[in-house]
Amino acid sequence: MAVIEPHDGVEAVYRADAERIWRAIYAFAGDPEIASDAVAEAFAQVLNRGAAVRDPAAWTWRTAFRISAGALKARGAEGPVAAAPAEHLDRYGDPDLLAALRLLPDAQRAAVILFYYADLPIRDIAARLGSNSLAVRANLSRGRGRLRQLLGDHDG
Repeated sequence: MAVIEPHDGVEAVYRADAERIWRAIYAFAGDPEIASDAVAEAFAQVLNRGAAVRDPAAWTWRTAFRISAGALKARGAEGPVAAAPAEHLDRYGDPDLLAALRLLPDAQRAAVILFYYADLPIRDIAARLGSNSLAVRANLSRGRGRLRQLLGDHDG
């Protein structure tokens, strides 16, 4: 029987999710440098913790969001952020949508991004954010409503 090292699980998470985590954190923070730093730091921390982390995927997602939220608070109103590299722009790169997302509270923004951007079900979002399904559903509903207001979509 082969022994699976803790870093093997982290490597699998990296291969499967690193790009999606970066894109979600970029949509959350609106800054490619914060996204890159948060994702790199989250993976470094999960590697450092090793077997103490039961679910490396959920832990890494949650940690990347927390790191990026902290970086945003520390940055404050420093001014404009750098543009995302061209290889990271996609259908979610709509500047109006990204600007509207940044106006949502952190919990709502994270729920909306993980549901629509990372294409995760409610229970997985709850695990990644260290929350529960009821709170995720509430944040998702409130976030969608606020985005409709901000983007002028009153058709539902």
